[in-house]
Amino acid sequence: MSTPETNRVALVTGGSGGIGRVVAERLAQDGFAVAVQYAGNRAKAEETVAAITAAGGRALAVGGDVADEEAMGTAFDTVRSAFGGIDVVVNTAGIMLLSPVESLDLSDLDRMHRTNIRGTFVVNQQAARTLRFGGAIINFSTCVVRTQLPTYSAYVASKAAVEAMTLVLARELRGRDITVNAVAPGPTATPLFLDGKDEATIDRFAKATPLERLGRPEDIAEAVAFLAGPARWINGQVLYANGGLA
Repeated sequence: MSTPETNRVALVTGGSGGIGRVVAERLAQDGFAVAVQYAGNRAKAEETVAAITAAGGRALAVGGDVADEEAMGTAFDTVRSAFGGIDVVVNTAGIMLLSPVESLDLSDLDRMHRTNIRGTFVVNQQAARTLRFGGAIINFSTCVVRTQLPTYSAYVASKAAVEAMTLVLARELRGRDITVNAVAPGPTATPLFLDGKDEATIDRFAKATPLERLGRPEDIAEAVAFLAGPARWINGQVLYANGGLA
């Protein structure tokens, strides 16, 4: 476990479930006060908050659409008012809709780009304006940017944009001691990944890695905790957390 980050504050978008929830709980274990952002399911966000507080941590839930700059401005203000500032922003919020290019419904393209690209940009913009000196911004990409699987085209396009803005923002924040990185998970056992896949497909993904298993949300949360805490010399990078998948 990393060195305790007492009095530091983290905001985790998409923190009500999946990887986001595990990330929020992992940062709380390291001593962060954690704001759990949710878009529509307040009850699930409050469950995450309850789990953190039951373990002795500090947490609150904040709502809002990540692509809505006014909602996110309010969310950031709420967190700063409650905890005194923000040090780390982890942007796990995202959606994945798969289809070959020739048959993709363009409304699905627009939905993904609104959440994955505009949402990341809005959250990063708020973070760049408000993070305290010595902070960290951690975005989420996907290893499929590199593995280039069929049907992932539109999703990968949105995540390639996330990587691009991550690398540029790291350079723009020169002089503020704020790191900006992205985590690119491989196949991870979350509802987002498992939905719609049969057992044979899931097993094929698991066997594709040298470790011969799917990733767990806890695996990804460890990478985030590393970037949020001790990894101060890693900046402007994409960290592939994929069990050795090419």
